[in-house]
Amino acid sequence: MIIDAHQHFWQPLRGDYGWMPEDNPTLNRAYAPKDLLPILTRHNIGGTILVQAAPSVEETEYMLGLADGCDAILGVVGWIDFETPSQRQTLARLSQHPKFLGVRPMIQDIPDVNWMLRADIQWAFESICQLDLSFDALGFPQHLPNFLTLAKRYPEMRTVYDHCMKPQIRDAMAGQDAFTEWAQGITALANIGSGYCKFSGLITEAREGWTKADLKPFSDHILQSFGADRVMWGSDWPVCRLKGEYDVWLSAAQSLTAHLTPLEQAKVFGQNARNFYHLR
Repeated sequence: MIIDAHQHFWQPLRGDYGWMPEDNPTLNRAYAPKDLLPILTRHNIGGTILVQAAPSVEETEYMLGLADGCDAILGVVGWIDFETPSQRQTLARLSQHPKFLGVRPMIQDIPDVNWMLRADIQWAFESICQLDLSFDALGFPQHLPNFLTLAKRYPEMRTVYDHCMKPQIRDAMAGQDAFTEWAQGITALANIGSGYCKFSGLITEAREGWTKADLKPFSDHILQSFGADRVMWGSDWPVCRLKGEYDVWLSAAQSLTAHLTPLEQAKVFGQNARNFYHLR
């Protein structure tokens, strides 16, 4: 079964999507299961992982409500406030929901690149481990050294690195070296532990008019570093729509993994997500 390991639903009228540009008609609109289900059916995709897009527990509860009413949502990655230790109880409560999988702090939006290493938020990582939940690591290449520190500090934590850690493919397309430092960081992460990587978000980091050739050095490095056993495909829909529709990115991803064996492709496009997230 194909599993989309990373997608979003949201309702801007909720008022907790502070990052969302008000003048962007692609993003600033409601997205609900009814918008995605026909696409999943068309591509024979059996289910998805719904990931938080707002820094609020209320949005997490909203997503769990969607999951209760939609069999295609296999699990939910939510959010808690890492700066509020009393939310250990909130995390424990959420963990009782059969479709709650783990959390994702929005690290890419936090100005302090060293935020994740602050002593006062380590309780959250410890709680993730104690409750056997997952940690979706969202960041940019500049966060790679600190994610490496976390991986060493919490080797038992089930971590997946979102969107290939957002290599700046648009800069590479402009002739800049956006590969070397990113690739070194990715290799280090892959070599020290059991972390997974989401094969998603690449087209969003590219320029308009991107081609598969622009993506290939980055996708090849992810597959070589993590191996087909620790890479999972995700659409990042509807964010992907900024640079290409669901069908376009899925087709590109299938082409970029065409050199893998059928078994390896099955892992990347479903089995690895099932294993990592302990899907029921």
